[in-house]
Amino acid sequence: MSRIGKAIITIPAGITVTENNGVVTVKGPKGELSQELTAGITLEQKDGELNVNRPSDSKQHKALHGLYRALINNMIVGVEKGFEKKLELVGVGYRASHTGQKLELALGFSHGIVLELPSEVKLDTLTEKGKNPIITLTSHDKQLLGMVTAKIRSFRKPEPYKGKGVKFVGEIVRRKAGKSA
Repeated sequence: MSRIGKAIITIPAGITVTENNGVVTVKGPKGELSQELTAGITLEQKDGELNVNRPSDSKQHKALHGLYRALINNMIVGVEKGFEKKLELVGVGYRASHTGQKLELALGFSHGIVLELPSEVKLDTLTEKGKNPIITLTSHDKQLLGMVTAKIRSFRKPEPYKGKGVKFVGEIVRRKAGKSA
């Protein structure tokens, strides 16, 4: 049996989980999220605990069992606490600024990059003298936050020779030796 799938999810106070026609809806102080369940996956809720069940032991059902348990758990954590990701711009002349939900990046290209962010993602940029600019993104939706950070990172991935590019704060970029004279 799936170790992740059979783990019980505890529902904190102030959060409601409802299932209606195969769609799970989680409401909390930070917002509301919903996820559609497929392949006969069912939920069993009692005494502030949630259990995800699968119909059979087929390979497909085992895979989806753990997947949906993880998705529902992320939804509960998101509407309760939220998620945060920080990106760091490493490179001379790399800048980040924002106005509302528009992120403006200068990453060494001839023109700046302007990215319109979804309303569910909150944006903050920090630029201090002598330090790399930092972009802080927060949201209650972990999937959306991951997609937005991956999109920003895809504009200029960290390269292995000088380490320049957009990287996560705390990420270690393996460096390569350049040409030796």
